[in-house]
Amino acid sequence: MAEKKGLLARVFGRQGSSCCSIQIEEISERENQTANSCCCCGVPAPGSPEKTAGHEKRTSPDTQDNQRTLDIDFLYLDLDACTRCQGTARNLEEALNEVAGILEATGIKVNLRKIHVQTEEQALALGFVSSPTIRINGRDIQLDVRESLCESCGDLCGEDVDCRVWVYQGKEYTEAPKGMIIEAILKHVYGGGMETPAERETLRELPANLKRFFAAKRKKEENRCCD
Repeated sequence: MAEKKGLLARVFGRQGSSCCSIQIEEISERENQTANSCCCCGVPAPGSPEKTAGHEKRTSPDTQDNQRTLDIDFLYLDLDACTRCQGTARNLEEALNEVAGILEATGIKVNLRKIHVQTEEQALALGFVSSPTIRINGRDIQLDVRESLCESCGDLCGEDVDCRVWVYQGKEYTEAPKGMIIEAILKHVYGGGMETPAERETLRELPANLKRFFAAKRKKEENRCCD
């Protein structure tokens, strides 16, 4: 498979292991079209003897066809300033590392797509309603969307902005708890959810909170350019 322009792909696995089943894509706005497809180039793990200057498949076509996959999307507004996005990204990676042994033993490959949502158009196309969001096989791991004032995003765009609040075991968290993510992954692995990917709902209009964020961020960038 030809390398996609502007796409940063890498593989990570458990510490000390050269074999992994987790593929990461980092998707910018220009690569938004790739958000609907998995990355299956099969880049070998760092340090693996199979790694070369190009992309080589680590498994035969027959093995790939029979291999089960788990598609995880992490959608966010900012990873430089937003503490909620940063914490959720960290907890997601730690959760995946903790269940890596189960995924490997059950022959499941994970496609993790990190999608930086940068415009209203991109948010609409992705059905993105709150930041950050984690979806497994197209399903939000928490359907009930709750939000609260996020000071870091407010500082980023110069306007009051609400970011996601996660409810887990009766408590509210500003970062997706690692236990919640692990439970969602295992539910799909063992609960049959892998065979029924959800279809993305089409948004006709963004929530007012996201509209305010993008408008304020755009205005701040315009003012910076004029200075």
